[in-house]
Amino acid sequence: MIDFVQITVILLIFITGLVLGSFFNVVICRVPEKKSIVKPRSSCPSCGAVLMPIDLIPVLSFLLQKGKCRYCKSPISPQYPIVELAAGLMFTAIYLKYGISPEFFFAGYLMSILLIVFFIDLKHMIIPNGLVLVGIAGGLAFFAMRFFYNDSILDGEKWYSPLIGIAAVSGFLLLIAVIGMVIYGQDAMGMGDVKIFIPIALFLGFKLSVLTLFLTIFIGGLTGLVLIITKLKKRKSQIPFAPFIVIGTFISLLFGNNIIQWYLGVL
Repeated sequence: MIDFVQITVILLIFITGLVLGSFFNVVICRVPEKKSIVKPRSSCPSCGAVLMPIDLIPVLSFLLQKGKCRYCKSPISPQYPIVELAAGLMFTAIYLKYGISPEFFFAGYLMSILLIVFFIDLKHMIIPNGLVLVGIAGGLAFFAMRFFYNDSILDGEKWYSPLIGIAAVSGFLLLIAVIGMVIYGQDAMGMGDVKIFIPIALFLGFKLSVLTLFLTIFIGGLTGLVLIITKLKKRKSQIPFAPFIVIGTFISLLFGNNIIQWYLGVL
C-alpha cells in the first residue's frame, strides 16, 4: 500500500532541497569573488538583466528556457540546474537515512556547506575560510549536543571522538602538506583540504572521519588514474581534492557504520 504521507514528505524535502540549491548557486558564484550573497539581486552575467521570479524556478526555468537567458539568449551554465538537482537529491537521501531528526538537520547542514565547497574547489581550486568557519560553528553545536543526546551519527562513540578525529585526519593531512613543502618545495596538500576536515570530524567523529579519508583517497586516486589513462590530465596536473572529500563524507554519512561493520566482519 502506498504511503501518501511519506511520499508527500519526501516530495517536500526534495523541493526544499531544490530551492536551497538555488541559493547555493549564489554562494558558489559570489563568495570566491568576495561579493555579498544577499544583494544585489540575481542577474544575467552576460546582459546584466535582473532576473525575475519566473527565471529563478529551480531546474524548471532552465529547462523551459532551453538553457538560455530569457532576455539576451546567452547560454546559461549547466552548473545551476546541476547544483539544484544535487541539493534536492542530497536532502532526500539524508531524510531517507535519518528521517526528521537532529541527525537530519545537522547532516543537511554539513552537506550543504560541502556541496558549495565541491563546486567552488572544482572551479577555483580554493576552499574559502568563511565556509570552513561556518562548518566549524555547526560542528561545535553538534558536538555540544552529544552531551545531551546519545543516539547519534557517532553510533555510540565517546563524546571526545570528534576531537580524536580532528587530530587523526587533519593532523595526517597537515603532515603530508609539511612534508611536501620540505621535500618538494611546494604544497602537496592544500591547507583548505586540511581545514575542511575539522568540521567534518566534528560531525562524524573518529571512525567515520577516518573512513571518509580512506574513501577520499581511494576515489580520488582511482579518478586521477582514469584521467591520466584517458589523457585528460597529466601526471603533474593539479586535481581539486575537495570534491572527493565531499563524496567520501556523503558516503560515510549514509553508509559509514554499515561499511565499518562489514569490514570488521570480514576481518
